[in-house]
Amino acid sequence: MTTDTVDIIAGVTPELDALRRRRPVTREQLQASFDALFHPVSVAHVSQVERELVAAFATRLAGDADATGTFYADRALAADSSRAAIVIAEAAEAAVSGPFGVYTEAGLQAENTDGERYLPSAAAADALGERLAAALAHTHLLVFRPREASASDIERLLDAGWSADGVVTLSQLVSFLAFQQRVVAGLRVLGAAA
Repeated sequence: MTTDTVDIIAGVTPELDALRRRRPVTREQLQASFDALFHPVSVAHVSQVERELVAAFATRLAGDADATGTFYADRALAADSSRAAIVIAEAAEAAVSGPFGVYTEAGLQAENTDGERYLPSAAAADALGERLAAALAHTHLLVFRPREASASDIERLLDAGWSADGVVTLSQLVSFLAFQQRVVAGLRVLGAAA
């Protein structure tokens, strides 16, 4: 039997397992996405340690150590404890309530919201390196200001040493984690209500 990461993170009970079994394709695809991102065929463009550190950062941005944030923080600490400690501290400092951003569509202008923009501290950037620091800034952008992501943001990643394939993988990783975090949160709410 294949390990199901969502079951582990959410602490799925038999009742929730029965509920999840009603959507087998969704369940399988969610685990397949995890496997593709965290057990990839190649780490040529995004190292395993970078994946773990970005995951810890992205999932901790919610501002608390929820089950998903704890799961990925533990993985990051196991992969690279010194840099993981910095990443987790940066996430705590960068955690805000969003999303933010400016709509370009005229009919949505009333929904524009401004909020903090994140850049790693100078000490963190020195310790993490330009490449990982750029990845964290981009991750924060995708989590809290996705409607503002632009070509110039991609250019910053490329300038920091990311390849085009690496940028795609990084973006897929952040997107997957946001979805997985919502699934886990929903299951935990259903579990608490049962």
